[in-house]
Amino acid sequence: MPDTAVPDQSAVPGRLASPGRPAATHVLALDQGTTSTRAIVFDSDGAIVATAQREHDQIFPRAGWVEHDPIEIWTNSQWVIATALDSAGLSAGDIAGLGITNQRETAIVWDRRTGRPVANALVWQDTRTQQFIDRLAEDGGTDRFALKTGLPLATYFSASKIAWILEHIPGARADAEAGHLLFGTPDTWVVWNLTGDTRSGIHVTDVTNASRTLLMDLETLDWDDELLAAFGIPRSMLPEIVPSSGVLGEVREPVAARGVPIAGILGDQQAATFGQAAFDAGQSKNTYGTGNFLLVSTGTDIVRSEHGLVTTVAFQCADEPARYALEGSIAVTGSLVQWLRDNLGIISSAPEVSRLASTVDDSGGAYFVPAFSGLFAPYWRPDARGALVGLTRYVNKAHIARAALEAAAFQSRDVIDAIVADTGTALSELRVDGGGSRDELMMQFQADILGIPVVRPEVIETTALGAAYAAGLATGVWRDRDELREHWREGRRFEPGMGEEERERRVRMWRKAVTKSFDWVDEDARILAGTNDA
Repeated sequence: MPDTAVPDQSAVPGRLASPGRPAATHVLALDQGTTSTRAIVFDSDGAIVATAQREHDQIFPRAGWVEHDPIEIWTNSQWVIATALDSAGLSAGDIAGLGITNQRETAIVWDRRTGRPVANALVWQDTRTQQFIDRLAEDGGTDRFALKTGLPLATYFSASKIAWILEHIPGARADAEAGHLLFGTPDTWVVWNLTGDTRSGIHVTDVTNASRTLLMDLETLDWDDELLAAFGIPRSMLPEIVPSSGVLGEVREPVAARGVPIAGILGDQQAATFGQAAFDAGQSKNTYGTGNFLLVSTGTDIVRSEHGLVTTVAFQCADEPARYALEGSIAVTGSLVQWLRDNLGIISSAPEVSRLASTVDDSGGAYFVPAFSGLFAPYWRPDARGALVGLTRYVNKAHIARAALEAAAFQSRDVIDAIVADTGTALSELRVDGGGSRDELMMQFQADILGIPVVRPEVIETTALGAAYAAGLATGVWRDRDELREHWREGRRFEPGMGEEERERRVRMWRKAVTKSFDWVDEDARILAGTNDA
């Protein structure tokens, strides 16, 4: 029997020419990422027709604080949607559905009466709430809520960010208690604005994003009163939790997309997994973006990690049971390249890093541990900070560039070792995607340091593709997930070429370097950085 997704959405007016098949065969994806917002139009074969992208500012008020302007994100979202449709030569009537994917864990709080945010968005990388997290962990440790949520207590997730806004923004607590404030990750914020903001905006999030807040019970797929009480968050602030694939409403703004059904929402890493057609237990993918995120599907089973991974919802289609995954979250990979460009100036553009790194044969003995926001999986060390070790007079900027690229591969090796330990099954290959997967030097080193093939698909924009798939399933563009599996095509395969002895030597040196980043943040370090007010 085929792997069905969503029943025929014939109730969507003017969209279906015959049962199960729409008159419009294009799907639009909005990918609201950490550094930019993109809109991509896909055809019924899953091929890219047109794209538009615009970056937004990265705001760093203090060390460890990372913010975005929600108004800028919404403005950019409108622009990229309209521009992509114009570039494709399509109108709203040509689009069967809109799928949305987003940076997860980033917290936005706004006033339902005015539509204005009460503060900048607190980004998933932000660490200002560490002291609050430490206090919660005094009773039960960092796994205090892991049984319910699948997550450790960490600044990474949304809950402590909401709590910080309520406690530090004047009037926010009173307004929240009065029911005036709304919370959402960027998907929620964008959907609320797309559907009419203060006039008719719907306040929703999907199960994948909800599972990243530290406020949802993985089994009930609902907000949990014990968790809300622990973080001091009124339930009235929270959006309705909906499946990842299903028609939710229609676009009102921008005008270029008015009337298009909003039919899918997935957190970015779950969307990339969906775009890789990794639907079944044991299938995996690794996305190379601002950070790296490796997901392994566990099907309908909730698998608890004993080796530093998180348990998360992978997706839910309509009224089907939710699917789950183990995830290894790495905070800094692609953003390390941006740091080399913006903070050190040793490259002028991101693609230049690979050209510079390829001028040397190795990193010259240097290892770069980019623990700018502490270390995420599998270490979960908020006290860690970035370390560049193994330096000699021989090391130059090309070696540092190479060490930066290798850091992504080493961190992925750490996560994959944890996955193998949790599941008891070795990976036979690694499917990769995201902007970083274009870097052939890094992909070859990834294969070398893993000792297994690394496989890049023809379409590497799998995050946007996954959102498009979710929307297309809900509107009849695609029949079921079996049809989506047929779309996946291998683009290039990188075979390992490094000897086992050399591979293990480098991994051993890397892990020695990681230990040098530990125990950096203490009370003196917080005061020096001006971050003692947590």
